[in-house]
Amino acid sequence: MISQNIRLRRQQRVRGKLKTNLGIPRLSVHRTNKNIWAQIIDDKHGRTLVASSSKALKSKGTKTEIATSVGKDIATKAAAAKIILVRFDRGLFRYHGRVKALANGARLNGLKF
Repeated sequence: MISQNIRLRRQQRVRGKLKTNLGIPRLSVHRTNKNIWAQIIDDKHGRTLVASSSKALKSKGTKTEIATSVGKDIATKAAAAKIILVRFDRGLFRYHGRVKALANGARLNGLKF
């Protein structure tokens, strides 16, 4: 119960900081024990612009390598959709491990946040 409260407080803190620039799309990350998802969301219109996941890629390697490839994939799709600048929404997950690997993979392919 305590760890759940800590995670919810972290999520509220992160989302509160993201509400300041609604004109910039948001790169939202969700991970489970097996998979990781990333999507770029336009909060003004409530639409998903670009999405990628480890399930869709079906790449091999460690979880961290797969997260990096998801980050690279979302960045290339965003570049095709002419999206360069995003706000990074890690949600209730710490910026560590696979979440950090996804962010670094997205940065390597030209996404700025």
